[in-house]
Amino acid sequence: MVEEEVEADVEIKTTADKFYLFSRRSQNVVSATRYIQGCDLLEGEWDKVGSIIFWKLVFDGEPRVSKDRIETVDMEKNVIQWRVLEGPLKKEYKSFLKTVKVSPKQGGSGSVVKWNMKYERIDEKVAHPKRLLQFFVEVIKEVDRYLLSEE
Repeated sequence: MVEEEVEADVEIKTTADKFYLFSRRSQNVVSATRYIQGCDLLEGEWDKVGSIIFWKLVFDGEPRVSKDRIETVDMEKNVIQWRVLEGPLKKEYKSFLKTVKVSPKQGGSGSVVKWNMKYERIDEKVAHPKRLLQFFVEVIKEVDRYLLSEE
């Protein structure tokens, strides 16, 4: 199989810097959305490349977990990447890389969050992760609402 990708752009009202700084520290996201039930640091330091994060999620009404390694933290470009190491996704995908990039909205206030997932399916029977992409779109929207309510 070959590496494939899906992505979505989500317009938010929060500034790019505020959204990025908040979501860069993974443990913050738990307080901002009902979809993320927990986030534990297993190795390393929060928001440092190479650190291992254990996520507890609710996806399609079911509890899920994901053990991820932080691959990239680029504060100049407002980019974070996580590689999935263990969890249900690893049963269907040989590799799975999640990337979030936050950019100021051109010609207006707010910003745009680009959520990208690069993956390699174990075989043709495995679906593309479109429902998972929609899940992350909803998480982004909830974090935006949370940050706006904090102002």
